[in-house]
Amino acid sequence: MTYPRNFSHIGLSVPDLEAAIKFYSEVMGWYVIMEPSDVVEDDSPIGVMCTDVFGAGWGKFRIAHMATGDRIGIELFEFPNNEQPENNFEFWKTGIFHYAIQDPDIEGMVEKIVAHGGKQRMPIREYYPGEKPYRMVYCEDPFGNLVELYSHSYELTYSEGAY
Repeated sequence: MTYPRNFSHIGLSVPDLEAAIKFYSEVMGWYVIMEPSDVVEDDSPIGVMCTDVFGAGWGKFRIAHMATGDRIGIELFEFPNNEQPENNFEFWKTGIFHYAIQDPDIEGMVEKIVAHGGKQRMPIREYYPGEKPYRMVYCEDPFGNLVELYSHSYELTYSEGAY
């Protein structure tokens, strides 16, 4: 039988682990559940697991783990010689291109993101003007990751008759 699985975590690659922890804790309110640590390519269980994922020759990286208010994990990776993509919004390519959070004070969250080095990518828009009071906006964190802000839950935004 198929049933809805819970979302566990998302992994974000960032150029500076400490700066990312500072941003995500001060702006998003997320908290550290595992302090930054080094992971090296060796015969330890984590080293072997990473070789399975990345292939041989990955060398080392730094990692930290944070959590959201609803217990979703944020896995932060800092790889040596990381590169910022030339275009971080290639929406036509398959794969994950943003993550989303919910905050009833969208304007305040946008201000915080911008004040901490991020960007607002568009004006705040209403999904269903005159029908539902639900709003959204795309922003960007200081590390080039796209973040969408919703005023209400995903389920309320898209369900019919549940509002």
